[in-house]
Amino acid sequence: MSALADIAQSSVHQTEVVLSGVLLQLAIIVAAGRIAGSLAARVHQARVVGEILVGVLLGPSLFGALAPDLFAQVFASVSPLPLTIMSQIGLILLMFEIGMEFDFSLLRHGRHRRATLWVATLGILCPFALGTLFGYATAARLAPGVDPGIAGIFIGTAFSITALPVLGRILLEFKLTRAPIGVIAISAAAINDVIGWLLLAVVTALAAARFSAVTFAGSLGALAVYVAACWFLVRPVLQRLVRRDAPGQGPGGETVAFVLCLLFVSALATYAIGIFAIFGGFMVGLLVHEERAFVTGWNQRVGTLVHVLFMPIFFTLTGLRTRIGSLDTVEAWGWCVLLIALAMAGKFGGCYLAGRLSGQGHVAAKILGVLMNARGLMELIVINVGYDIGVISQQMFTMLVLMALASNVIPTPALKYWTPRLPHA
Repeated sequence: MSALADIAQSSVHQTEVVLSGVLLQLAIIVAAGRIAGSLAARVHQARVVGEILVGVLLGPSLFGALAPDLFAQVFASVSPLPLTIMSQIGLILLMFEIGMEFDFSLLRHGRHRRATLWVATLGILCPFALGTLFGYATAARLAPGVDPGIAGIFIGTAFSITALPVLGRILLEFKLTRAPIGVIAISAAAINDVIGWLLLAVVTALAAARFSAVTFAGSLGALAVYVAACWFLVRPVLQRLVRRDAPGQGPGGETVAFVLCLLFVSALATYAIGIFAIFGGFMVGLLVHEERAFVTGWNQRVGTLVHVLFMPIFFTLTGLRTRIGSLDTVEAWGWCVLLIALAMAGKFGGCYLAGRLSGQGHVAAKILGVLMNARGLMELIVINVGYDIGVISQQMFTMLVLMALASNVIPTPALKYWTPRLPHA
């Protein structure tokens, strides 16, 4: 009995040690995220830009370099697993909120549907072509030992990504979620990301030399079944449930519990299919986007917690994996500047051309090009996968991180300048 008591006491002590470490991390992350978001707003940037930037600053690139002992005590003394799980849950909740906020009925208009397809197509082809050429041409110098073809395809994939969560938050802040330009952008970004993940799967399979066309086709078929089941079976039941709550009082406890369970099951389903779990949250959000009373109540009850707590955790964890010190020569910084310029020019040029070809005005086409350049955390996920499987070097990894950050800084000032010139404004 004494041995069992000692084991139990030791287990409780270990739990308390981990809990204390996580609580310290949460206090720092939440405070830093709110301060950084407020400072970003003061310099005419979206709050999300400040939150992403402070996440990088809390990592080894600044905090770890200036105070390595304190950094190790705060972020390396306990397992990162608790924060990692919390960040993923928060991202699923955010994607659910983004799905709720968009009125995709506007896409029934032929002009909007045509614009979305043009933007999604050229928004991938143009940056993918530039990225593939850049990756192939620089593989020997920036990714020694990596097959130039695989390196080129991966860089092209990284150039093609648009960050759906970051784009969604920018559109929310600029109140463009129900404007045609916002619907076109978020729809094209969703298509962009699905194709981007498929390209990433191809690159990963090529790197491992185990690509299977049968497995690939099976995943697409499973995705089609999942979407059809959500839309035709789950949506009617979910809509009837949320309409049972009293008007003006928001969703009740039973409704919130049911939606949370549905969110988690949907995320599990998309993960099992081979598409990231966050798309499960986005899909459930689409199912209730017409229920405006529910959307308003949910945002009041749950939305604030997601933005204040969960998102800064995700940004900080991303920063902990980023190291800028690997760019230690003038030549390396020159390649970095060229990479950023090509990535942004390819996405902007492709989406601007797509907007004009689909009948959008000059200003609207420029706004589409700027919005689709927001890469953010989805980009960081992609490049971390590339680094893990060995298709990019540490230097290339850092360059792509800086590209992702730069592409999030540009949209806000451009939108502040161009949005008032839209016809609907």
